[in-house]
Amino acid sequence: MSPTRKTLELESIALSYLEWNPDGEQSLLLLHGLADHALVWTRLAEYLGDRYHIVAPDMRGHGDSDKPDRGYSFEDAIADLEGLLRHLNWSNCHALGHSWTGKLLPIWATKRPERFRSLILVDPIFITKMPGVLKLTLPIVYRKLDSLKCMGPFESFEAAESRAKELSQFAGWSESQRQVFREAVEAKPDGKWGSKFTVAARNGVFEEVMKVPGLTEAIAIPTLLIQPERGVNRTDWQLKPYQNYLKNLQIRQVPGNHWPFLVEPESFNRTVAEFLDRLIQTPVSTV
Repeated sequence: MSPTRKTLELESIALSYLEWNPDGEQSLLLLHGLADHALVWTRLAEYLGDRYHIVAPDMRGHGDSDKPDRGYSFEDAIADLEGLLRHLNWSNCHALGHSWTGKLLPIWATKRPERFRSLILVDPIFITKMPGVLKLTLPIVYRKLDSLKCMGPFESFEAAESRAKELSQFAGWSESQRQVFREAVEAKPDGKWGSKFTVAARNGVFEEVMKVPGLTEAIAIPTLLIQPERGVNRTDWQLKPYQNYLKNLQIRQVPGNHWPFLVEPESFNRTVAEFLDRLIQTPVSTV
């Protein structure tokens, strides 16, 4: 099942998104992580597409959505997504977020719990507020994170592709991973190649992620925390905030790294499907 690419003109930006199976009975929103884009969800959407109406936006600053010089707060991103849900005429939905959007979802759910039938958090980053002194380390972080190593510039497409093959999210270099990479980069005006993701978006998202706590109030919405074996949430102290604030929480370990949906999609897809299927078969009250 191939998705349809659509563009929604919001008040502040144009938001590009992919849509699968618009006649599906259940609504599922898929949110990508830092420097990624909507196409990373292709394998999951194909796995679930016969049962769900699935929408995956390119978050602002990413993919084919607009890339303003500023406006990368959680509040800005949530406003974009509220506009998308209104456009889709979704009063509520199941929602999945990876990495920084795995932090965004609890923030949004705290403000608008009625919007969500369930939450799926895939290896969120920095779920707590981080000490301000860590901002001094960001230049090092930017160089070390695999998600940012394809930003470029590169002298050619081939050079960018060669770099991508070394990165964690493309381990195995399957055809679907190759397609995700190709969608992530573009030729620049000077003839070089680099990511569609922008420096302004990188800086804005990181600043927000560092300073805003992701969990501040109890949330009763059924929630699945997906914990990859080689992800960023591995220790008991990292899991405590989720266990303390998410009152209807399940934790499932899956093989793979921070991108289990790209490197171990079969196991990841089954885990998501089993969680959603159980909720649909036996609805759980969030009151």
